[in-house]
Amino acid sequence: MGWEDELFALFDDLEDQASALHAADRLAEVADRSRAEYQRVTLASRLMASIGTAVTLGLRGVGPVSGTVERVADGWLLLSAGEHDWVVNAAAVTAVEGASVRSVPELAWSPLTRLGLASALRRIAEAGEECVVHLADGGRHDGVLRRVGADFCELVEGEDRRTVLIAFTALAAAQSRA
Repeated sequence: MGWEDELFALFDDLEDQASALHAADRLAEVADRSRAEYQRVTLASRLMASIGTAVTLGLRGVGPVSGTVERVADGWLLLSAGEHDWVVNAAAVTAVEGASVRSVPELAWSPLTRLGLASALRRIAEAGEECVVHLADGGRHDGVLRRVGADFCELVEGEDRRTVLIAFTALAAAQSRA
């Protein structure tokens, strides 16, 4: 082997080493960027990607509830569980099993998803049907939602038709009785 071949072999070896170092740096950079991007993913965006999927939600004060995610919006979601529908306050969700591995960023959501928890509860009130309002502390109220304010709902319960005001911060979920 001549000196020219040895020199070219040395350059090839140095080039291979440089490529290997660049590839290692690139892998580390991609991993860092992936972690940085994932920190922007919200639970709501994962639930949005799970529409039509069967999940089990852990709800504060209620426990596990299984069903199909039907709708996700600003601060709440609709879970269909057999004969019952659950309007769930997103703040009461403690765990989710079975969610999609994907997410849908809020930028891609429909404008209708901006309707808050009050809007969903107003639908229940307009229907005038019996429901169970589950509280985050484990309490519950059976009755009919009559009116919905900015940050509370008004429920009529019992034979004496007493009125109970329930703050949204205390509400875990409203379950249909139908």
